[in-house]
Amino acid sequence: MATFRDLLSAAKSEINEVDTDGASSAIADGALVLDVREPDEFEEGALQNAIHIPRGHLEAQIEGRIVDKSAAIVAYCAGGVRSAFAAKTLGELGYTNVVSMEGGYGRWKDEGRDWKKPVTLTPEQNNRYKRHLLLPEVGVAGQTKLLDAKVLMLGAGGLGSPAALYLAAAGVGTIGIVDMDDVDSSNLQRQILHNIDRIGDRKVDSAKKTLTMLNPDVNVVTYDTRLDASNIMDILEGYDVVVDGADNFPSRYLLNDASVKLGIPVVHGSIFRFEGMVSVFHPTAGPTYRDMVPEPPPAELAPSCAEAGVLGVLPGIIGSIQALETIKVILDLGEPLIGRILTVDTSDMEFRVFNLKPNPENEVTYENRDRIEIKELDGLCAPGLAAPH
Repeated sequence: MATFRDLLSAAKSEINEVDTDGASSAIADGALVLDVREPDEFEEGALQNAIHIPRGHLEAQIEGRIVDKSAAIVAYCAGGVRSAFAAKTLGELGYTNVVSMEGGYGRWKDEGRDWKKPVTLTPEQNNRYKRHLLLPEVGVAGQTKLLDAKVLMLGAGGLGSPAALYLAAAGVGTIGIVDMDDVDSSNLQRQILHNIDRIGDRKVDSAKKTLTMLNPDVNVVTYDTRLDASNIMDILEGYDVVVDGADNFPSRYLLNDASVKLGIPVVHGSIFRFEGMVSVFHPTAGPTYRDMVPEPPPAELAPSCAEAGVLGVLPGIIGSIQALETIKVILDLGEPLIGRILTVDTSDMEFRVFNLKPNPENEVTYENRDRIEIKELDGLCAPGLAAPH
């Protein structure tokens, strides 16, 4: 009967092994780092940017975590035994460029090489966010980014409701909400943060109750005030992303100028009747609201939803897309709608994307941030959620 030593010897004869110097060179050249130790070992310390898959889960998880089977991979464990078996398994699964690190993490750490204590989640968080954790693009590191993120919602109405609900469910750690209205029965057709028992309550209070009940991980900060030139800089400062659900053009221009001055990306959404649009205005990475709409339209061309109506489910679609784009910005995931405008016409369910380029005549830019004056634009156009098409 073959002994463990025989099996190990056979495995090592079929794989490539490198010492810690060789592993360090491979990693510097871009090799992926695969940690096959148990979770309790991993939590005590690991190589930088290591992908953690315990040896017992390798066959089930590796193809979802490392898709490219030609990618260079350095596998390691505590002392080099499990990683040798892991490298053999990876070869059998079709991975063609795998090495096992001799001596494992123990030798790496003893030699004083770089390592870190990985960020970990509580057992409750591991369970709550486990569908996120299964995504290689999110994982524990991404979920931790979400928990550390701060997102400001401009409005707790039609767009803010679905956006805030999904961001809270996703585990965004701090959600600020700016709104100065009361809950009215006419809101309930689309503003799903609220309910019939809260008619007459302040919207920020109602929103906080809903979000806190959905996810106690989330710190909901309320601003029961009108956003204006005197307070917008203080409110925005410290947030990572702003979700714009404003229902009037003056607020949009005020938000644009303040966000550009502070360098904070804005995930814009607007709706009108059966149509909506979403874009990401990122002051340091692309065009902003003033590049799309250089000047406020005349009042007669900016009817509000109160005047023209809106299909109740439409803000659910647009607000959900805003939440998705916000998460993409936080995680640096995929291609956010920076420099692009997504339009939706729900009457025939048509989605279209238009490119948006910086306007060379727009002087409200991040490069000119020191010269930006934050001032009111009230009176230039009427309130409304009309998207500029």
